[in-house]
Amino acid sequence: MKLYYAPGACSLGIHVLLEEIGAPYETVSVDLRGGEQYKPAYSAVNPKQVVPTLQRDDGSILTEYPAIAWWLAAAHPASGLLPTDIDRQARVLERLDYIVSTMHMQGFRRLFRPSNFTPSAADEEKVRTRGREILAKGFSLMNDVLTDQEYLVNQFSIADTALFYVSFWAAGRMGISLPAQCAAHYQRMLARPAVQRVLSDEGLTP
Repeated sequence: MKLYYAPGACSLGIHVLLEEIGAPYETVSVDLRGGEQYKPAYSAVNPKQVVPTLQRDDGSILTEYPAIAWWLAAAHPASGLLPTDIDRQARVLERLDYIVSTMHMQGFRRLFRPSNFTPSAADEEKVRTRGREILAKGFSLMNDVLTDQEYLVNQFSIADTALFYVSFWAAGRMGISLPAQCAAHYQRMLARPAVQRVLSDEGLTP
């Protein structure tokens, strides 16, 4: 397998999953700041021009965080990255989708690229404010989920890697305080050997 990633991007969570699985893989770093994702070489791999992208052993390409995460877990059941019963699997997907589609795409996107949400530069701070509101609600909801369990479905799963990367952005990069249970989850994730290896590989510090 081959993971196309950018250091510290949302691909961080997929990188963690690959380490947790332990199957052979290689990585290709994509320079997002330099616009490498828009150049023909990468666009030929992923026309969506984003990361993560996973090239599977048969050469086929898989994109989108939830799809890649689910496939990795389903293709490597011994890793235990998905619960075995269907109800808890649904909870994993429910929480994973919320983190990616709402906290990341609606919350952090407003902080990272406010100009994408308004044609007026004068309104960009309002966009950022709305992004912070979305994140506050999201972390509060995840905090409630974690009240009586260490992970999002009481076992480590693909959903936890998504919460990890948004927590890394919040606490590790933007100085956003996490509610107590989310902060404890973040520390548990940082203590995992797979996470430590990935942070080292990507040249990141929490």
